[in-house]
Amino acid sequence: MTALTLSTAGAATLRADAVVVGVAKGAKGPVVAPGAEAVDTAFDGRLATVLDTLGASGAEGEAIKLPSPAGLKAPVVLAVGLGAAPQQDGAYSAEALRRAAGTAARTLAGAKKAAFALPIASAADAEAVAEGALLGAYAFTAYQGGDGAKGSGKTPLAEVALLGAKPRDKAYKAAAERALILAEEVNRARDLINTPPNDLTPEAFAAVASAAGKEVGVKVQILDEKALVKGGFGGILGVGQGSANPPRLVKLSYTPAKDAKGAKHLALIGKGITYDSGGISLKPAGHNETMKCDMSGAAAVFAAVVAAARLGLPVNVTGWLALAENMPSGTATRPGDVLRMYSGKTVEVLNTDAEGRLVLADALWKASEENPDAIVDVATLTGAMVLALGNRTFGVMANDDAFRTTIHETAEEVGEQSWPMPLPPELRKGMDSPTADIANMGERMGGGLVAGLFLQEFVGEGITWAHLDIAGPAFHEGAPYGYTPKGGTGSSVRTLVRLAEKLGEGEPA
Repeated sequence: MTALTLSTAGAATLRADAVVVGVAKGAKGPVVAPGAEAVDTAFDGRLATVLDTLGASGAEGEAIKLPSPAGLKAPVVLAVGLGAAPQQDGAYSAEALRRAAGTAARTLAGAKKAAFALPIASAADAEAVAEGALLGAYAFTAYQGGDGAKGSGKTPLAEVALLGAKPRDKAYKAAAERALILAEEVNRARDLINTPPNDLTPEAFAAVASAAGKEVGVKVQILDEKALVKGGFGGILGVGQGSANPPRLVKLSYTPAKDAKGAKHLALIGKGITYDSGGISLKPAGHNETMKCDMSGAAAVFAAVVAAARLGLPVNVTGWLALAENMPSGTATRPGDVLRMYSGKTVEVLNTDAEGRLVLADALWKASEENPDAIVDVATLTGAMVLALGNRTFGVMANDDAFRTTIHETAEEVGEQSWPMPLPPELRKGMDSPTADIANMGERMGGGLVAGLFLQEFVGEGITWAHLDIAGPAFHEGAPYGYTPKGGTGSSVRTLVRLAEKLGEGEPA
């Protein structure tokens, strides 16, 4: 993991491989952002002019390297775009700072140390820059080149030094610590998502969760296939019965310090299909190659619970990882089969590739038995949600409009794109079954909403619930941008952690 340090040193005097400065889009060309004054002085006050000559505009995602002039200890200056210059208070948004820092960290892969002289006027700014840089420095090299680096050619940036951050100030120290924990846990989720499915089976995922729980003081309970049969978890068993790798249901329990009396209880549920072939309803060619990412919801929940424990949040957080491998075989569930779920409700399986809702349904009912203040499930659930919202935005559905709004606003606050989606009651009729209580498929149009309605059937009465469909942003197949890498993104981890913080601060579920 990339190291993080706070420094009061000047941009001209700190020894580093590069110094990072911000550039914004001004009315007449690029504008040097606050924090870069010493670097601009070394350019005789002409840094913006030089960048303009090189074609820079200050747009988000820009990264231009310049050789340092005399007067700077770092041999390279990296100018990164911040987007439009602020019009009123001169403050840049946290997300603009995160993305610029992430772009810088990716550009400087292979460097030992970079000094970040981006606009930092507060502890919140320092946290945003640190978070973006640490997330941007991520690389998954575990399976490359033997030494973990040869395959990509470059190791991640080794150290980020935040200039303008106050190392002795409690607020700055707390902000840096929070950024470091969040980045480490998002990157933990990314590592799991990127791990090949032959190495990350349900059993292996459960073992990873168990080991992490011991490290951070989270209680872990694992239900193996025998316990699932005994407990009547027909949904999880039905999905996993076609695989040689049996399913698991993992419970992670974080309880705050004893003096946190009356702490609220947030239950998080993650879809953990470690590989999804579609089962008997086999996916078409071209749709199987990235299906190791179908456990992204479980990875996000796992990382969020660990982060809550490391941050010591004054809220009870329970994570449920519904883990299975969906494979076709002679023992696999067939279209037309009827499963008896943990709740006792029967489900006619019309499509075995609509399996995520089956494992989530069992976990939802199990979590409801503890009567938490709120339940949030996270899943790469439907291609329909990708068609509706694209590759960067996750959908939010809920049985409570205020809670749905809270989650949407929380996601926007931490820099994750989301959008509130409805649960139209008229779509429920399409899941009526002549054989069972409900079918796992309904109308094709609005399929993402139909999936949400199915899940709602398995939420305990009177419990506030929300469903996050992260099918779009969970796995990024294009070129990296900002602090988002190619491959697993860790989508929704930061939203879940911030939501837990809000509940701990007394905000209603």
